[in-house]
Parts: sequence; structure tokens; C-alpha cells
Amino acid sequence: MPVVLWKNIVVFITISTGFGICYRDYVNQEDNLDIPAIAKYFTTKGRYEEVNPHLIKDILAVNTSILQLPSAQCQPFHLTAIIRHGTRYPTRKNARKMQKLYELVMSSASGKESWLREIKSQWRMWYTEDMDGRLVQKEEKLRGGFIKFMTSSKHRCVNSTLSFKAGLTELWAITDKEFDHAVNDALMRFFDHCTRGGQVQTGTRNEEVTEKIADRLRVPYNTIDDDMAEAAFYLCAYEFAIKTVNSPWCQLFDEVDAQVMEYANDLKQFWKRGYGYDINSKSSCILFHDVFSRLNRAADENKSGQQVTEAVTVQVGHAETLLPLLTLLGFFKDNTQRSFRTSHMLPYAANLLLVLYDCGAGDLRLQALLNEKPVTFPGLSDQQASMPRYEHVKENYRELLQGCDFETECQLFKSPA
Repeated sequence: MPVVLWKNIVVFITISTGFGICYRDYVNQEDNLDIPAIAKYFTTKGRYEEVNPHLIKDILAVNTSILQLPSAQCQPFHLTAIIRHGTRYPTRKNARKMQKLYELVMSSASGKESWLREIKSQWRMWYTEDMDGRLVQKEEKLRGGFIKFMTSSKHRCVNSTLSFKAGLTELWAITDKEFDHAVNDALMRFFDHCTRGGQVQTGTRNEEVTEKIADRLRVPYNTIDDDMAEAAFYLCAYEFAIKTVNSPWCQLFDEVDAQVMEYANDLKQFWKRGYGYDINSKSSCILFHDVFSRLNRAADENKSGQQVTEAVTVQVGHAETLLPLLTLLGFFKDNTQRSFRTSHMLPYAANLLLVLYDCGAGDLRLQALLNEKPVTFPGLSDQQASMPRYEHVKENYRELLQGCDFETECQLFKSPA
């Protein structure tokens, strides 16, 4: 699991203690031949570094300049982090698709291009069905008051949580304390418990992309369908995310092809977990209320002069955990600007941070950051856009806070007709 959450917790702590951390030199992705030219279109299979390119040169770099406080006396006192697990292997279903494409290329593809020769003579299919979405154990040391950890039961989330805790204890040289974690699928995998759900809308086939792939492989058009195109796209993405290599499979796509593939996946996510159906966002009601109950408790403790019992809460889940919640909160709804892009929203280790600040005289502020970038609460753009008063945020979501009942929305206990 990447170090992003540790960095943000460090930002949270260093701001309150007066220390600063600065950016390192920016790295231009387009000048790096080790990075596929289409890497920024990998949707939910993309690396976190493509969302924050400055991390390519220094994975520990933190940009404190994004935290523009209303005044110098503002001090953070609570952080809730809802994050997606780290890089994972393909699911069983995707491994089958990739195996099928590999067999087709080995048996039928022809041509003298160097990338095709590399696939046929050097590359070997190493993805297996038993990987089935397991977390990739990358060889990196993770660095990570009162901290609470929560995770879904899936091994990739549990392992991400364990890795994060291990890095935290190493960084702070903690030898006399262990951080427990709770497994809570009701919160972190609420989508499994909602009997209602949006249906995936199937659009027209990406015929132009599939035909171009067939032309590059010199195979009949009818042998490359949408599943084959997706398998090729995923092979490029997984090879880069897992092994950090610019795979020869990436040569099957130009930038226009990648944009089409990205848009097709965004449409799928839009209908399945996003704004396509109202139930998609309402399925996250249980997590929404849990988040605001934590924020309210921390705010009440701070106002009464008590020590905040949970300074940091880390909740590890899935892309399917984050997207419905982001949708319920109203982020990235403006499709005229093509803001709904999963490549930007949901890479591996995507994270939504909600930070409460005490700015003095009872002035509590809430800042939301997605993948280390401030996001503006819809409807509050005219007032301290990136850090509105907490009471204004609650008023903005008043109807949801007073309703949005998970059992009702998901019809869990609907009486038979």
C-alpha cells in the first residue's frame, strides 16, 4: 500500500507542530520513456503517481501549499481518511480474458514490429486466476493522538491496513503499543448488502478501437471484441502498476484509443456506482452517517475542551466504497467539463480526507481533499470554497443527515407483496 496516507497524517501533525514539508522537483511524465504514453487513462487500474506526478521522483513529497488556512490560528484536530486499497492483481475474470488474448496473439498474430516480436518471443503470461484481486506486496517501506483503523474483510484491504500500521510504528519507533483494527463490511462493503442497485448500461461496441487492434495484430476483425480490447488495455495497465514497466502490450493503443477505453469505463462506473441511478449514492448512506457521526463527536469534544478521542480515523475499502460516497456528497457531477473521470478520482490508494480545524472563537472549519487535492463542497462555492464552516457543511447536507436511511433506501426489510 502506498505511503499517501502516512504523508497526509504527517501533514496533519506537522502543521499543528509548526514544521513544514516541501515539494521536490516536478517530473514531466511525457519525457519519461518508462511510463506508457497512455498511463493517465488507466481509470481504476491506474497508479496513484499519475494523479500526483510530483511523486514519481519523490514518493514522500508532500505539498503543504494546498492547505490554505483561513487564518494562522486554525489548528487541525481531527482527520477522517476513507481510502481504497493499494495496487492489486487482476481478478479471476480479468485473468481469463487476458489469457484468451495472449493465446490468440501467440497462435495467430503476425508482423515484424519489435513490440510484437517481444510479446511472442519474450513475454510470458504470468497472471493466474488464483491471484484473484490479491494485494501486490510492493517492496517499499511504508511510513504512516489516537488513531482508529477500520477495514473491509477482503484480503487486499486487510493487508493494506496491516502494512500501514507497520509503517506507522516503524516511523514513530513505537515499541510499547499496538494499533488494533476492526473489520466492518457493513460500512466498507455496504454495496454487498444493498439489495437494490444500478444496472450497468451496455453501449455500442468500440468498433474503431477493436478494428485498430486487429489491424495491428493482423488478425480477423471478428476475433477482437470489446472483452479482448479491455484485456489488452488491462495488460498494459497491470504491467505498469505492478511491475513499473512500459509493456509491449501498450503498443496496441494510441492516445485516442486510450481515451475511448477510459470513457467506456467511466460510463460503466457512472451507471453502476455513480450518478446513473439514485440508489448508487444512497447505498452509501450508512457510511455517510458514520463519517458525520465521527466529525460531530470530534467537534463536540473540541468545543467542550475535552481531548478528542479519535484524532485520526483510517477506513480502508474499495473503489466501490469511495465512488458512491463521492456521488452522495455531490462531487464531480458537472459532466459538461468531463469532471467525472475515474482515472483522476479512483486510482489505486485513492483517498478522501476530511479534516476538521479549530480557527478560534468557536469557528470550526472542514476541508475535503481527494487524492491530496482540495475539493469544493457543492453549494458552498461562494464561501471559503475549500474550507467552509462546519455548520454550513452540515446545513448543506441537512436532508441527507436527517434521512438517507440505508435500510429504507436498499429495501432490506421490504414486506412481500
